[in-house]
Amino acid sequence: MATAARRHAFRILLALEQAGPTLPDLLAHDEVESLPGRDRAFLHELLLGTLRHRGALDHALAPLVHRPVEQIDPEPLAALRLGAYQLLHMRVPARAAVAESVDLARASAPRSAGFVNAVLRRLSREGPPTPPDEKTDPLAWLTTTGSLPRWLAERWLARLGPEVAVARARAFLERPPLVLRLNPRVPDARSRAEAAGVELRPLVVPGAWEAGGAALAPLAADGTLYVQDQGSQLVAHFAASRGSVLDACAAPGGKSTLIADLGGARSSIVAAEVSLPRLRSMAKLVRRWGSPNVTVVAADALRPPFRRGFDAVLLDAPCSGLGTLGRNPDIRWHLTSADVLRQARRQRELLLSVSGLVKPGGLLVYSVCSTEREEGEDVVESFLAANRSFKTFPLPVWATPFANGPFARTVPERDRGDGFFVAPLRRA
Repeated sequence: MATAARRHAFRILLALEQAGPTLPDLLAHDEVESLPGRDRAFLHELLLGTLRHRGALDHALAPLVHRPVEQIDPEPLAALRLGAYQLLHMRVPARAAVAESVDLARASAPRSAGFVNAVLRRLSREGPPTPPDEKTDPLAWLTTTGSLPRWLAERWLARLGPEVAVARARAFLERPPLVLRLNPRVPDARSRAEAAGVELRPLVVPGAWEAGGAALAPLAADGTLYVQDQGSQLVAHFAASRGSVLDACAAPGGKSTLIADLGGARSSIVAAEVSLPRLRSMAKLVRRWGSPNVTVVAADALRPPFRRGFDAVLLDAPCSGLGTLGRNPDIRWHLTSADVLRQARRQRELLLSVSGLVKPGGLLVYSVCSTEREEGEDVVESFLAANRSFKTFPLPVWATPFANGPFARTVPERDRGDGFFVAPLRRA
């Protein structure tokens, strides 16, 4: 029987092919969380690595099968991809990688076990084919080694050019850095982290630290620190304000609690969320973080129930998530260009809906964790053209490394981590 970590990776790969729970939800399942730390780390590396490198794995498998890879049944294909990743990217003995993958296939689709065994043994003996050259054939490189679906590879080539498109795809193949912030209500938070073996390096965004060394889970569980990408922290800094602040799509709550920390006692934050399960998780974070000036509210940003205005409103809008491909590598395999346009239409509606809640002279901050212009600049520019009372204003000096015209972007190939777009606006 295959090991528990491999069985869970196999099960999650198959589940992601169906409409249902997201990758973070599946990884947060009790059966996964209860694995010993070493097994859980193996599961994360195997599963996330297989998803990040799926294009390259399929390119390696293609010469060894007699039909298009995408026509292989889901169970043997999942076993093949997991086995190929172990053979090509992990320090797993070839015999174990093949045998465990065959066991996965045998348990779910017994007749496919011989096929999986033969293909992986050949891959172990012969190795992968030579990858396409990124300079002479960037599209082929992007769809194989770069592990992008064809529509996204073509889009990035047309918009970014070959050099930047390759650099961005390569950045998303890497495991994103662990970035955190410390709880200001824990005076010795930094010394606690360093005593636990966490190595801290300051980043451009004030209070953001890249972490290395020890595991962070125990320190996150007791509220000493919170793991949050630098781009996400950047958004919260732009939205921080004294007075009343609405975080209109607030889950999981990281931005709300940071806005509360930055605003201090003179700010009150309403963290609104339409999803009740996500609302409950956010309420737990607020309690654990100890944010007395955050109120968690069930509310739909398309139909906000508030009768008063706010000094600042943050709309971190639901989006394609194409800026988080390193962290959520499954997204690339389920989206299409039509999904980007659908999200952009919804974002325009949301921005118009919450803009009426901003007091005169107040802030309106729009953000998305997407690299695509349709969800960023296009949404804001069309809003500004139709709503003359809102204007852009200069970014703070410390944020100039992220400047993108009057807006700001974190760029994965330059900044590492997630790709965020943020537009701070002020109402006249």
